[in-house]
Amino acid sequence: MPELPEVEALKDFLTEHLAGHEIVRVLPVAISVLKTYDPPLTAVEGREVTAVRRYGKFLGLETDGGPHLVTHLARAGWLQWKDRLPSGPPRPGKGPLALRVALENGAGFDLTEAGTQKRLAVYVVADPQEVPGVARLGPDPLADDFDERRLADLLAGERRRLKGALRDQGLIAGVGNAYSDEILHAARMSPYKLAASLTPQETTRLYEALRTTLTEAVERSRGVAAGRLKSEKKSGLRVHGRTGEPCPVCGDTVREVSFSDSSLQYCPTCQTGGKPLADRRLSRLLK
Repeated sequence: MPELPEVEALKDFLTEHLAGHEIVRVLPVAISVLKTYDPPLTAVEGREVTAVRRYGKFLGLETDGGPHLVTHLARAGWLQWKDRLPSGPPRPGKGPLALRVALENGAGFDLTEAGTQKRLAVYVVADPQEVPGVARLGPDPLADDFDERRLADLLAGERRRLKGALRDQGLIAGVGNAYSDEILHAARMSPYKLAASLTPQETTRLYEALRTTLTEAVERSRGVAAGRLKSEKKSGLRVHGRTGEPCPVCGDTVREVSFSDSSLQYCPTCQTGGKPLADRRLSRLLK
């Protein structure tokens, strides 16, 4: 799933390639991708793109005097830029193409989604705050006013484990499964540690890991073409998706805990005092 750094890089890429250009056609291929109907999708056609914004993991196009086209790429969605779009209209079918946006200069982009769980979402709204997922977003962790005190206030009284708290978009916007693993590894904290139990020193460590991990990921992604962002993200991850590999910090083996629809990765030596966490999936089999 694209998270804050990748969506930030897509925002920069699209700002360079879209701003000042006119949207001439928006072609839905998978109708399920459209989550709004008023204004209609055609309301952005014939309008110039004036800005591209990021809202957590949402990406929004502003049009001159018109509505915003907002998308959430979900777990398996992606944006594919094309300097020259095919001349013919896309054909509905079983392929990954969900929606195409064409510009007056012949360029444009496709929104695609792999797999069977179709969660890619597109909204056409007068204000991005009309999108439910945008309206509920917590503060952006890379905003200038997101300081250590802000993080401490958010975690105070939070009875969830750190892994779940960091992934909650209503608490902190933009962090997902991969970067929560990376942040907790950098902070040397167990994903199962209760968020409200952090000492002031631990809050400082978590804040520094949060800002540094996301800032460095954004910098790695900056200037990378849209089609290469996925591989760039993977290359920069130290524990997420690296089960069985040596931890780059201490050399211990990266372990995994599996859940029904996701998994987390961590280093026992760096994060849990050398103690492996119970794998929930295996625990159920042993009952």
